[in-house]
This record gives sequence, structure tokens and C-alpha cells, in this order.
Amino acid sequence: MLIVPNHAGQLPFDGIVVAVACLLQANPPRTVRAMIERWLPRLPFVDDVLLRGGAVLGAPINCRNLLEDEQAILVFPEGARGSGKVWRDRYRLEKFGRGFMRLALQTNTPIVPCAVVGSEESIISVHSSKILSKLLRAPYFPIHPLLPLLGPLAYLPLPVKFHLRFGPPLRFEGEHDADDAVIEEKVAVVQNAVQEMVDDLRARRKGWF
Repeated sequence: MLIVPNHAGQLPFDGIVVAVACLLQANPPRTVRAMIERWLPRLPFVDDVLLRGGAVLGAPINCRNLLEDEQAILVFPEGARGSGKVWRDRYRLEKFGRGFMRLALQTNTPIVPCAVVGSEESIISVHSSKILSKLLRAPYFPIHPLLPLLGPLAYLPLPVKFHLRFGPPLRFEGEHDADDAVIEEKVAVVQNAVQEMVDDLRARRKGWF
């Protein structure tokens, strides 16, 4: 299966939480392999943690091979545009990419939409510095509102409570190499399902912590 959540939080804490939930709370337990951005392994210590946890570079061939091996794959179609969202855009999903849908069609894989609430508040960003992101060769560099006061300590994640919801599996039919417009119609179904669950979870949440 392909697990498809919303993405946020500057660092992949949302992916870790989803993977742990599948391992500890699913019946039967499932080990999830996460598809990660190409730039993440360049971060100190992060690469070792992700790879030891079973993460795989998010190349289509890697994902297809794992799906054909009947593994559970975690993929964030928002990509870095989602994880690097600033505060004013919180919980508004960025446009999903089409790659995950083409892989689902090619391998006849069900898609499980997933909503994550809490990640947006774990590390808050009010701006992305283009200069610093270019120096670090990263897609974004978050500027925390308390950065001038706390310095690097501002980037320690807050002890927020994460809320998860997994929707019913979605199955799609069609050719994986169909025109982009055809694929995007199917992608929109998944994105709308995730956004609706996110909005409902957020409305039901009683507090951050």
C-alpha cells in the first residue's frame, strides 16, 4: 500500500510518527518504508537516523520495486513545499505531485490517505531564507519567530501532541502513463480526502499539547 499524508514541520517528525503508529498500533503491525527527499541525507545525523529507520531515497524505481515486493510505503506528495510551509499557510495542503499516482496505477497498489495534525506547531516558521537555503543547498531554511531571542534553541521541536487519522483505502484504475490531466483528476481525489480529514481533526483538537 501507499500511505499518503499531509506534510509539514520543517523536519520529518510527521513521517516518524506515522511509521511508529503503523508499527505499534496497526493490527497486524506493519513496517513502513518512507520515501525521503534527496536533500535530507545531507543534514548531519538526520541521514543516519532515517536510513537506520528504513527510509529510502524517493526515486520512482526504488518505490516501484518496494511496492512490487508488497511493502508499505510512506510518501509525501507535497514534497519539500509541504514540509517547509510557513505559519500563515499551516494546514493548507500544497498541490500534490503526480508520481505516486502513476506508481499506484502501475503496480495496482491501494492508496491509504492519512491526516496528521500537530506537525505544523512542532517547529514554527514565519519565513524561508533564500540566502541561507542556497548556502546549505536545501529547498528552504525556516526562520523561527524566536530565533533572535533563543538562537539555535528555537529549532528544538515543541512537545506538541500529534493526532493521526487513516482513511479507507482508495483504489484507482487506468493507465499509469496517461496524460497529466487524467492523472491529476485522480490525484485530486486523494488530496481532497486528506484535506477533509486534516480539517476535521484540527476542528476536534482541544489544544496543542
